[in-house]
Amino acid sequence: MATLAIQSAVETQGRLFTAADLAAMPTHLPSGDVDFELDKGRFRLMVPPGEVHSEIHNFLSAVLFNQGRQPGHGRAYTEIGIVLSRSPDTVVGADAAFVTSAKCPVRRSPEGYLETIPDLVIEIRSRNDSIPETQAKASAYLDAGVRVVWIVDPMTKTVVEHRPGSDSTAYNEPDTLTIDDVIPGFRLSVAEIFSVTD
Repeated sequence: MATLAIQSAVETQGRLFTAADLAAMPTHLPSGDVDFELDKGRFRLMVPPGEVHSEIHNFLSAVLFNQGRQPGHGRAYTEIGIVLSRSPDTVVGADAAFVTSAKCPVRRSPEGYLETIPDLVIEIRSRNDSIPETQAKASAYLDAGVRVVWIVDPMTKTVVEHRPGSDSTAYNEPDTLTIDDVIPGFRLSVAEIFSVTD
């Protein structure tokens, strides 16, 4: 999901905010709906995604949901707040995530955010997201313990896979995504992901 760093009007100089502060932030302003993330104690305003982002998001959420219904696979989440670190708090809103059954039942913060680090996180790049920004977000997920991060890029019709301790791998439309170490038997054509926007 696209993000834009802002200096929040509620910030006071030198103060770092917490997950509890994030949960208390408004979700509606006179100008429209708003959403926030928390980056090391600082608020970040979330930019609403466009139609292409939404279509891909719906498709991938359904794919992961179906995997989560398979016995012993785990649980799927969509647009979920995840606590990546504490003191200072970092809480991000992942487009989609999957937690394997080995980590279930999951832990939740008092505010309802996911405290169990997912095994797979999917982020869909929006037009407002720069490549360095998406790479930085992938690194933050990996540093927190996520095993696989997929950055889905509708502009280039690629899926870039990030794993800890290895170079990223780009998959194109002729390729098939597999993650047997996270979801056994999982197969997804890259072309199928982007066909939902045709």
